[in-house]
Amino acid sequence: MVSDRAQSESADVVDDRARTVAEGLEPLGNDDLVAALPESLTIDVALPAPVHEAPEDETAVALVDTGIDPSIVEVLETGTTTIALSEPAIIAATTPASPADTGSIAVADYSRRERMAGADVGPESAAMLTADRLIDPRRGPRSAPEGAWPRFVYRATFHRVNLGDSARVRARKELDARIDAVLEGGARFVPVLTRKGGVGKTTITTLLGMALASVREDRVIAIDANPDRGTLSERVTKQTRATVRDLVNKAASIQGYTDFSKLVSRDATRLDILASDTDPMLSEAFDENDYNVVADLAARYYSIVLTDCGTGIVHSVMRATLQRADSIVIVSGGSVDEARLASETLTWLEANGYGDLVRNAVVAINTATQGTNLVKLEEIEAHFASRVRAIVRMPYDEQLAAGSVIHWNDLRPLTRQSARELAAIVIDGMPDRAEA
Repeated sequence: MVSDRAQSESADVVDDRARTVAEGLEPLGNDDLVAALPESLTIDVALPAPVHEAPEDETAVALVDTGIDPSIVEVLETGTTTIALSEPAIIAATTPASPADTGSIAVADYSRRERMAGADVGPESAAMLTADRLIDPRRGPRSAPEGAWPRFVYRATFHRVNLGDSARVRARKELDARIDAVLEGGARFVPVLTRKGGVGKTTITTLLGMALASVREDRVIAIDANPDRGTLSERVTKQTRATVRDLVNKAASIQGYTDFSKLVSRDATRLDILASDTDPMLSEAFDENDYNVVADLAARYYSIVLTDCGTGIVHSVMRATLQRADSIVIVSGGSVDEARLASETLTWLEANGYGDLVRNAVVAINTATQGTNLVKLEEIEAHFASRVRAIVRMPYDEQLAAGSVIHWNDLRPLTRQSARELAAIVIDGMPDRAEA
């Protein structure tokens, strides 16, 4: 055993030897180098941290690239920091879900704005190739403007300056667009009714039908459902002697619109009229079941079905008419009793479960009746404004006062304008109805 003293002396010798070499006084040999090294040597090497490979279920989501609210950062006693994120802050990082997974939102439904913002939504659908997107409005020919002054400027400048349509023409086109609105969900039924006769109910039905048919591309028909021999067919040039009774009897043999059209009279505006029974002994036989047969057939070939109702609102035909109604038009005259009876008609409808029809109703005030000049029409309008959706005044017209065939183009401009406003208001109030 080597004593502690010997080891200490040996260490002193090694240290003296190392200082001598360090000062350059004597070179260090191999034996001396080996003797100068310690028995053990430890070297610390900093290695990179191990990379964590996330499992597949973790790579399915990614955090939204947004700032973190300091209020939701919680520091535990152990020094571990946890960050709480609400569920909306997690989004799918894989490919977009299929339409079946996302309900009604599909990849093809992304807008062009999202695509230009960098959203990877796949190839565009054909529906995105719209005329508004592709056609440059600064190129291509523009139609000639309508209106005296715009047309003069357009011609005087050899088609170089196009001021566009006049204000009156723009208003007319806007009204046409309202009348020609697309109606989804099958035929729409609009009864025209009142409790008092002689107020121009048949005339209003005819004007409303002509205003609709003159603008719309689909078919419009007016049915005379008056059980007391109506006169609707006398407002247009007759092309057939057929009536609603003939349609009921031939219902089983009608296979298309050609067969149906043989039983109606068509006006120059393309309005079809189905006449009522002319024999008073048979008119009472036209009941609720007969009307339903006629209405079912009309719904196959027409988009709008107007019904000229009689004054008997408790008649069975009236019940069938109101059950199918999408909107109603109440006709009132300009006298005190005519306005009161029209209001009582609304009261009867509300009392019998047709409150929704009353609130959506349109009142047409026929100012051609006697006594109109003696009453305050503004007060009548104010009364109905508290009960229905809209009111339209129908002016006096010599052609209408004659009670004969109505020619649309021969009416006064104010009369046609009032009828067109009535048509637009009726179409505006049509409730949305899903396709059956």
